[in-house]
Amino acid sequence: MTDPRQGHPSSRPAAPLPRVRRMSGRDPGDSHRPATPLELLFDLAFVVAFGVAGEQAAHLVAEGHAASGVVGFCFAMFAVCWAWINFSWFASAFDTDDWVYRVTTMVQMTGVIVLSLGLPEMFHSIDEGDQVHNEVMVAGYVVMRLAMLVQWLRAARQSPRCRRVCLTYARALVIAQVGWVALAVAPVSVGTFFALGALLVVVETAGPVVAERLPSGDDGRRGTPWHPHHIAERYGLLAIITLGEGVIGTVASLTAVVEGQGWSLDAAVVALAGTGLTFGLWWTYFITPAGDLLARHPERSFGWGYGHIALYASLAAVGAGLHVVAYGLEGHTELGPGAVMLSVAVPVAAFLLVDYLLFWSLARRVHRLHLALLGGGVATVVLAVALVEAGAPTSLGLVVLMLAPAVSVVGYEARGHRHVAALVGGPGPEGGR
Repeated sequence: MTDPRQGHPSSRPAAPLPRVRRMSGRDPGDSHRPATPLELLFDLAFVVAFGVAGEQAAHLVAEGHAASGVVGFCFAMFAVCWAWINFSWFASAFDTDDWVYRVTTMVQMTGVIVLSLGLPEMFHSIDEGDQVHNEVMVAGYVVMRLAMLVQWLRAARQSPRCRRVCLTYARALVIAQVGWVALAVAPVSVGTFFALGALLVVVETAGPVVAERLPSGDDGRRGTPWHPHHIAERYGLLAIITLGEGVIGTVASLTAVVEGQGWSLDAAVVALAGTGLTFGLWWTYFITPAGDLLARHPERSFGWGYGHIALYASLAAVGAGLHVVAYGLEGHTELGPGAVMLSVAVPVAAFLLVDYLLFWSLARRVHRLHLALLGGGVATVVLAVALVEAGAPTSLGLVVLMLAPAVSVVGYEARGHRHVAALVGGPGPEGGR
């Protein structure tokens, strides 16, 4: 039998529910640090949030209200992704897996669900253009963040060497939450809301930057003891969950074709294109050996970690775009074929750009091969849209779009893998450009 907490064979019976353990900090040099079952369960709550945000955005875009859909989607994705990022980095450093930690995590999951329930009202209010009604959404967000506050205060109390760092996290969290609550109840216009909200985003994101630069011991270590390979795995797992929206969008598009035309060549093409696109995005993302690069250059983690908000948003937007395609195939949209195609093409292009930027933020090298592959992928996206604008069927456009991430995959398999040794300082694992 395998002990999931230790990561090696064990003949001992499964441990009972753990008692309260001291939150003294994990070893960032553990040779085997996998994601825990609790973390995997926590991630499932975000499936709901991504799904609701994508559905609401797709509905508004299909009705011709693209600006409202995009603004609401970006706001929702920041709130959801930021809460996940905070939990994941904390867990990498201080996970005790005792009953207190588990119950606190359950509270955070509840907050995600409440936030998701408030998303439709927020999208509708932005579309109305009078005032942003995000009271329920903020209530869920505050539930998540207050539970996170309890975690940081517990770590500050039980881990003396990290006390200053943890309290800095806690102060930034409290300031931001007071601001979000005040903004939720204040009768301000949409423009004022997002202007003030931008300041609160700065507070939210600046807190970790300041905290992780503080000393946490006499050995010269700074910040929290997060584990690079564990963090890379956690980010990859959420990317897979977000890609699930692409699968759902493919099913929606396929259903629209089958209901309108029955099983046909177009239906088969849509199934191939949607599945191939999702698979290509997955393959492209996991080309980068993020764990090895983070271990080698932990000081470069902020750009990579924060940049994933845009990456997750682009992946979820691909699924939303495929929903718009389904609306188009059913004839339930105000958009023309070219605009419908753009709803998928723009997120795919955004993913390619962000994925390369995240790679460059870790590697700090820009090779002409990278630029050529990125340019080839974007050119393929443009070609897909141009074909549909010229009168080609949407199914053909999706097939061409499917090839956009394949450009990077083929480039990696042909030549890019040779860069791995130089990037990670040795033979390295599978992956890399």
